[in-house]
This record gives sequence, structure tokens and C-alpha cells, in this order.
Amino acid sequence: MKLKSFLRNGSNLLTRRQTTILSAAVIIMVMIAASRVLGLVRNRVLAHFFSVETLSLYFAAFRLPEVIFETLVLGSLSSAFIPTFTAYLSRKKKKEAWYVAATSLNFAVLIFILFASLVFIFARPIYQIVAAGFTPGELSQIVSLTRVLLLAQGFFVLSYFLTGVLESMQRFLVPAIAPLFYNLGIILGTAFLSSRWGIFAPTVGAVVGAFCHFAIQLPVAIHLGFRPQKKLDLAHPGVRKIGRLAAPRIVELTCLQVGKSAELFLASLISTAAFTYFTFANSLQLLPIGLFGTSIAKASLPAFAYQAAQKDREQFKKTFLASFNEILFLVVPCAIFLTVLRIPIVRLVFGAARFGWTSTVETSYVLTAFCLGITAQALIYLLARAFYALHDTVTPVRISVGSIFLNIILSFIFVLVLRWSVWCLALSFSLTSLIQVLILIFLLNKKVTGFAKEKLTVPFLKIVFASSVAGGTIFFLLKILDRSAWDKRLSFLGRLGLVLPTTFDRFVLDTRYTLNLIYLTALVALIGGLVYLLLAWLLRVEAMAVFSRLLLRLKKVKLPLPQPKTPQEKEAITTS
Repeated sequence: MKLKSFLRNGSNLLTRRQTTILSAAVIIMVMIAASRVLGLVRNRVLAHFFSVETLSLYFAAFRLPEVIFETLVLGSLSSAFIPTFTAYLSRKKKKEAWYVAATSLNFAVLIFILFASLVFIFARPIYQIVAAGFTPGELSQIVSLTRVLLLAQGFFVLSYFLTGVLESMQRFLVPAIAPLFYNLGIILGTAFLSSRWGIFAPTVGAVVGAFCHFAIQLPVAIHLGFRPQKKLDLAHPGVRKIGRLAAPRIVELTCLQVGKSAELFLASLISTAAFTYFTFANSLQLLPIGLFGTSIAKASLPAFAYQAAQKDREQFKKTFLASFNEILFLVVPCAIFLTVLRIPIVRLVFGAARFGWTSTVETSYVLTAFCLGITAQALIYLLARAFYALHDTVTPVRISVGSIFLNIILSFIFVLVLRWSVWCLALSFSLTSLIQVLILIFLLNKKVTGFAKEKLTVPFLKIVFASSVAGGTIFFLLKILDRSAWDKRLSFLGRLGLVLPTTFDRFVLDTRYTLNLIYLTALVALIGGLVYLLLAWLLRVEAMAVFSRLLLRLKKVKLPLPQPKTPQEKEAITTS
């Protein structure tokens, strides 16, 4: 009986509906944090077993498979599938909603097979263009890895449609857990197979991890009502609507893939190792973006879609402003802290025998350039979903496409004309992200009949001020407590005949040792975080309530996800 009760409780936990934006966002944040941390562990393991030059080939091999997956699946989920699927549920058409989901998945699989076959056949000539800086031998290895990785992306096509289904029905836990298995697959594959299979070990691990990503979501989706259908019903209005809404987003992501391919092309011209520096720095900057920007945006989308469907613009604006300020409150200090702590963080995360001081410095430069645009990138996720909920996929696509091509132009100028190093690719990306977010805010403000300006600007200024003071505190403490920062000063004082007291060594840490580096980084980050929270409280930053609610675990929150008001609505969105 105890075993049955345990299994029943576990099943209920996995299938339980999250009824508030905060509860949904907390689950997504926690699991994304775990996934991102595991992703950093994955990269640390890769840096331990392989050189930065070999890893560039491995990361480059993902380029073509990701083009297909991100364009096909990500292009239709958030912008088209979730709003359409949610609309059917809200109109008490549950059976038809499942039919649309299964039919759309069939189309996605069919299109993926077609494009994957083309990539499998023509991978080498394509890589000769997009990775022109690599040698013929390196290109051959990239092509071999790419053909294996196509299988992993096939599993992701299946898996991410299930993710869209579960998130539409406000089940965020299992989709948030799934990426953990993907990273575990790469880590275990690298650790146990690299001595035998070399760089193919993490590649096979990626395939196994992608399968697990799919397998863990399938039982929950079936439990909620999903059933495969052997049909390709292009005439169904729901399927046609998804295609119509997804088309602009697919165009946008196609252009984005062109931009990413341009980054690979330019990085390969700079050096073989440059793409590894770029990829590692990108994985660090994506941590706060995924943890806060993506999680809050994902949790807000069902509420946006419901409020837009009900034509409740005032509640829509209220939900957006709250989510917007919460992202600012959480992401701005992360961006500043990452900038100040770039060297110790890169050393701690990637430092290994094969990843020396030169690699650390180069990666930290790239990370600094990325930090300029972290907040903008996080806000773009939220702004785009606000437009998607309003069934406007054209506006964010136009702005995104324009920023992508501006990014490409700037990147080519920085690398081919100014001859800057790989950090300039991150700088170009950050600058164009800032431009993109400003234009999106301006256009959304016009579309929903205007936000109160003080609701946007005042919290932002307060948060930037508090974050800057906290970042300055961290920088000051690093200079005081890091023994390596005192080496030149001690030499200068010695020439003047001055000697510091013997107690001096008790208050500084020799960061040549990993344990001391961990102590120092954790200490200054903790102090900086406390300074930020104190200033945010003194300045009466409204989003401080988010931290308070998480800390005190209050039962009630201000922004509920759509709750049924009538028996008909309750039946329409009840999914158990």
C-alpha cells in the first residue's frame, strides 16, 4: 500500500497543473537552473577531456542539425502551436485540440526527415562554405559528427511538440526536467566512452540524452489525452492557422540561423579555438537569460494568450509590466555581477589542464561583451511572447530579421575590416539585441494603447542603480581580498621600504588555489547580492516582492494564470 501511495503521489506531482505565474515560473526557474548548471558541468567535462581546437569541431557539428530543428520546431511552438492549442481548449474543443496537436506533429516529422536527408547528403559542401577556416581534415570530422547528431535532433522534434502540449496545459514540471537528461547523456557519454571513441563519445551521448528528453514527456502527454494520429490533414483550420502563424517566425529563425552560421564562419577565420571561446562564453551568459528571462516568459504566455482571447487589455498590460519588471529585477544584477566576476567564473567553470590561462582570458573577453546585452536578450523573450499572444507574429519577426542582418554586417566589419578578436562577435550581438528590445517596447506600447511610462522607466533606473553599486562593491572587495591583485602593490611598497603587517595574509586569499578562488567568489557574490537586495528594498523596487514571496512562500500571489469563472470555462481548461 505504501508503494502504491508513493507512486500515486509521484504521478500527481508530475501531472499537477501550475495555477499561478509565480508557481509556474518557480518550477521552470529551478529546473532551468539545474539544467544550466548541469550544462556548465557538461562543458567542464568536455574541456577536461578535449582540447579547445577539438571542441570547436564538435560545436560546429551542431550547426546544420540545429538549423533544421530550431527553424522547424521552435518556429512553430511558442508563436503558433501553443496559442492555437490553448484557444481550442478554452473553447471547450478538447478532442479537436488533440487532433490538431497530433496532425501538426506528423507534418513536423515529415518535413524534418526531408531536410535531414538533404543535410546528411550535402553536409560537406555546406560546411566548406559556413566553416571555411577549418582544414579539409577538420571538415571531414565535422561532417561525420553532424550525421550522427541528426538523429538527436529528430528526437527533439518529437519531444518539443510534447513540451508545447504540456506547457499549454500548464504542466511545467516535466518539460523543465527533460533537459537534465540531455546534459546527463553527454556527460556520461564523455566520461565513459571518450577513451575509446574520442569526440564521438559526447556525440553519441547527445543522441541518448535527446531520446530521454522525449521519453520522459511522452507518458505525461498520453495521460493528459495525447494520442498519435496517422493523418496529414492540411485542410483542418487549426493546422492551417498554425502554419499561417508560424510562417513569419520560421522566416525569422531561418535568418537567425544564417546569423549563427556567419558567427561560425567568422570564428573559424579568427582561429580554430575561437568558436570554443565563443560557445563557452555564450553558455555562461545564457544562464541568467534562461533562468529568469525564458522561465518568466514561458510562464506568462498562457496568461497572455488567455487575456488576449478575452480582449482584456488592462489585465494584459498589468501582467506584462509585472513580468517585465521581474525580469529586470533578476537579470540586471546578474549581468553586472558576471561582468565583474568574469575571470574567476571562467576559471572555476572551465579551468582544466587543456583550458589554460590564455583560453580563460579569451573566454572572459567574450563574456564581457555578451553581458552588455544579457538584459535585452531576456526581455526579448517576454516581448515576443506578448506579440504572439496577440496573434501578431509578423511584427517581432520583422524587427528580429532586421537586427539579425545588422548583427551580420557589424560582425563582418569588426572581423574582416577592424581585425578584432572573437569577442567582437559577442559585442555585435549585444548591440543589436539592445536596438531590438527598444523597438519592440515602442511597438508593443502602441499596440496595447500605451503603458504608463513611469511603470517602465522608474523601476529600471532603480534596479540599474542598485545593481551598479552592488557590482562596484564586488569589484572593490576583489581588489582587496585577492592576493594576486596585491603582487604589484607589494613589490612597489617593498621598493619604498614599507612592509605590511604579518596579519595581512590572514585577510587575503591566494586565488592560485581552486578552493580559495571558490571561497572568494562566493563571498564577494554573496555580499554583492545582499547589497543589491538592501538597496532594492530601500528604493522600494516593486519587483522586490517577487523575492519576498519566494522567501516567505506566501500562498497568494498578485498575478494568477487564467482561472475559470464559469462551469463551462472550468470544463474547457480542466485537463485531468
